[in-house]
Amino acid sequence: MSATLRAWAPIVIWAAVIFAFSSIPSLGTGLGTWDLVLRKLAHLTEYAVLGALLVRALDSPAVAILVGALYATSDEFHQHFVRGRHAAWYDVVIDTIGVTIGVFAWRRSPWASAAQEARR
Repeated sequence: MSATLRAWAPIVIWAAVIFAFSSIPSLGTGLGTWDLVLRKLAHLTEYAVLGALLVRALDSPAVAILVGALYATSDEFHQHFVRGRHAAWYDVVIDTIGVTIGVFAWRRSPWASAAQEARR
């Protein structure tokens, strides 16, 4: 398998997972405030994974964060057209924070060092 495919296939798959969740008309659990907290934590987590995958492929934290923020924006735009969902600017902010967490977590992980050595 080519290095490009190994780097980008997980990103495409994970972006598809995010898109699929965004296509579900309502993800409410009926838990009131906990529902809101859990959904925002899910946003952070799913975008942290995306951020780690992006920086792994791009090897540039700034570009990875930019691409992740652009995907978050496109995801909110998509949700605008899903019945029972709405687009929210603050979700883009939460998602971008998640991307940033993922980028910095990846950069500090032992896998990042191994990936950099493999590229040399």
